Amino acid sequence: MKKICAKIRFYYGAFIISFVTAIVMIPLIMLFQNYRATIRHKLNALMLYLLGGKVVKEGQIDRDAQIYIMNHQGIVDIIALEATHNIDISWVAKKELFDAPWFGKVLKYSDMISINRNDKRGLLKLLKDVKQRLYHQKRPIAIFPEGTRSNKQHLLPFKAGAKLLAESLKLRVQPIVITGSKKLLNEHNKEANSSTVHFKYLPTIDVASSDEQWYENAKIDMQREIDYEYTHHHRSR
Repeated sequence: MKKICAKIRFYYGAFIISFVTAIVMIPLIMLFQNYRATIRHKLNALMLYLLGGKVVKEGQIDRDAQIYIMNHQGIVDIIALEATHNIDISWVAKKELFDAPWFGKVLKYSDMISINRNDKRGLLKLLKDVKQRLYHQKRPIAIFPEGTRSNKQHLLPFKAGAKLLAESLKLRVQPIVITGSKKLLNEHNKEANSSTVHFKYLPTIDVASSDEQWYENAKIDMQREIDYEYTHHHRSR
């Protein structure tokens, strides 16, 4: 019975996300472009509440960081971060997501960054887009260095994109570890339960003054926090 309830709750959650995004968020962002960050912030907070989720933060987000790197389990990672911080973050997402119903329109109208992994010029375009968002729009960048969602406890190998960006532009990078989001809406087994999404903000890395292993060390530090959360608090990533 518990499993059936979790299945029903998943489809309820999927409906809530689709309804709020399609019927409320997209029209408001289209009409009020200057307030798109606040619109996303308020409506993602509403979605998180309706999904039965809460957020606990350990540490603080660095408002001077230029790029945030995070582990990735699913859509709740984005909902929870947007719900927690009223910042006009520019998310980096694969090109295919920009063609997705509803979510793709949010990405387009919010002027997020697309990356085409099948195009050899993709990294050059990514670099150009990131410079434009950082230096002209004054928006921080958010990227999932694993490149895709994972249902495992161990981090997937980090893609080269975030490293290239940070080193080419000498950026300040803050790693963020997210746990508990998969329980709230598990896109792999189509189940959902109430959950507290936990954000652990790690120290910001100034790439300009860091050694060559900073990216690998960031991954090690993030994995250590993921393992600690699971071992001591039974929170999976």
